Amino acid sequence: MTKIAIFASGSGSNAENIIKYFANNETVSIELIVSNKEDAYVHQRAKNLGVESVTYSKNDFYNTDKVLECLLQKEVGFIVLAGFLLKIPENLLQAYPNKIINIHPALLPKFGGKGMYGDNVHKAVVEAGESESGITIHYVNENYDEGTVIFQAKCPVSVTDSYQDVAKKVHALEYTYFPLIIDKVLKS
Repeated sequence: MTKIAIFASGSGSNAENIIKYFANNETVSIELIVSNKEDAYVHQRAKNLGVESVTYSKNDFYNTDKVLECLLQKEVGFIVLAGFLLKIPENLLQAYPNKIINIHPALLPKFGGKGMYGDNVHKAVVEAGESESGITIHYVNENYDEGTVIFQAKCPVSVTDSYQDVAKKVHALEYTYFPLIIDKVLKS
């Protein structure tokens, strides 16, 4: 049984989608939701779905082993970042080599790095006049959005698309592919 912790900072729609995907899976369990924001809606989604959720401060992540100790106590073997905005600290990277993946709402290496998340990404794609956008699922390393790419999916961006239009297309890709790719990575 692979136990997964999902890290999320916001609404948690991808986390909910992943939890539902693995709900009746006999080899994968969504063990825990970890957030850095006490008021993130992901906690309500977790409660609604019967998954434990916890909050740790930025200080807890960067200056203590509290997060790592919690993950080890829960026997978590894999971490999925789903809208998590903090950089993953060294102690977690060392404890989970090639066991932490992230989804980014653009086609990396374009539109990645610090501050490039959510609507910031979609606005940048539209402002740059890109003809396509998409998602990138990648392993996490010590730098924002620079880990080895596992999977990308594309969607067209028309000249009349607003950043909200791009966001809808990208979200559809996220919901379709993220759980499938997590499943595939766990089986490889």
